[in-house]
Amino acid sequence: MQSVELLLLNLEEVRRRSVKVWRGIPAERLRWHPDAGAMTCIEMVRHVLEGEWLYMQMLRGGGSLESDDSPFNPRPYANVAAELAFAAPYRREFLELVGSYTAEGLSARKVDRADKGYCRTAGDFILRIAYHESVHAGQLLGYLRRLGEPRPNVWD
Repeated sequence: MQSVELLLLNLEEVRRRSVKVWRGIPAERLRWHPDAGAMTCIEMVRHVLEGEWLYMQMLRGGGSLESDDSPFNPRPYANVAAELAFAAPYRREFLELVGSYTAEGLSARKVDRADKGYCRTAGDFILRIAYHESVHAGQLLGYLRRLGEPRPNVWD
């Protein structure tokens, strides 16, 4: 496998497992959060989906964004299925962007986020996008544990 194929495989696997977690959140628990400073379950799902759109803009532009305006706001929160349906075209666009890179481009193209303390290659940045999503999947599994709800098996 080539580097771009591996990145795409990783992105698809992380999303597949995230969706298992997201769909495992009972509807009546979507607005639950462990404390006032934490995101609710549905806010975290939106955060991941919107974050991917924002990261895609950073990849395209080569660095941090001047604004975090996105098509996800100010949409009201609904449910997991609605969030996934809304995000689907942006997801396809993101995967097409990643698929358009060459191995050389992954190393040569930089994403400068000096305002956040780093500047990375496109390949490294794409891995960070997947890591961000997986961290939040783990947080949601922790939420489900705390609620005493069954946790989906992400280790299939």
